[in-house]
Amino acid sequence: MSTDELIYGTRAILEAIESGKSIEKVLLQKGLSNQLFSILRKSLNENKIPYQFVPIEKINRLCAKNHQGVLAMLTNISYYSAHELLSNIFEKGKTPFVLILDRVTDVRNFGAIARSAECAGVDFIIIPSRGSAQINADAIKTSAGALHRMPVCREDNLKTTIDFLKESGLQIIACHEKTESYYFQIDFKLPTAIIMGSEENGISGEYLKRCNAQVKIPMLGKTSSLNVSVATGIILFEALKQRSFT
Repeated sequence: MSTDELIYGTRAILEAIESGKSIEKVLLQKGLSNQLFSILRKSLNENKIPYQFVPIEKINRLCAKNHQGVLAMLTNISYYSAHELLSNIFEKGKTPFVLILDRVTDVRNFGAIARSAECAGVDFIIIPSRGSAQINADAIKTSAGALHRMPVCREDNLKTTIDFLKESGLQIIACHEKTESYYFQIDFKLPTAIIMGSEENGISGEYLKRCNAQVKIPMLGKTSSLNVSVATGIILFEALKQRSFT
């Protein structure tokens, strides 16, 4: 990670928050406790900035400077509100097309997905505030710059976000291999949000309960599953085909 993407030291991070810098997440040394640290945690909570308690060794590996046990990772993009974006889409008379990524942590997979999403006409991507890939220079490079054009929403609670999308009239479609229906049986011309999960953990059961349909991609080979960025591309371009050519 480039040092240009890091801010270290408690006061420096507090100043960065106050100045409105986009922060991906903050690493905090386990067991750290003092008055300034308490002020920092309060500011992180108030500004809904994700943070994680880690061993001092992890911070040392990332930063050899006098970090005081705190390290902030800057993001290369600005995050948006799903509520505001969806409202704007409806105001324009468009049919919403949204992508939700549940715990996709690989940076290059995330970049490749964003590239496919932008090409397929997705309106915006939703990710959880914790347990998602860092949107850094590698992610942007892999996306071929699409992440500078594709709005990303970082939500604290995906369950309430999914509920909001359903209440707003979107069908929620989950893609994973443990189901019987196929993705091409879905009418993607309707307002739609597609959920894709990580290759390791799939889609959370709490999110699957909220879906209108669960679909899979037909497989003939012996390999159990596709790379998540490949699978996402297949689903997104089926939706594009239906919306544009049928």
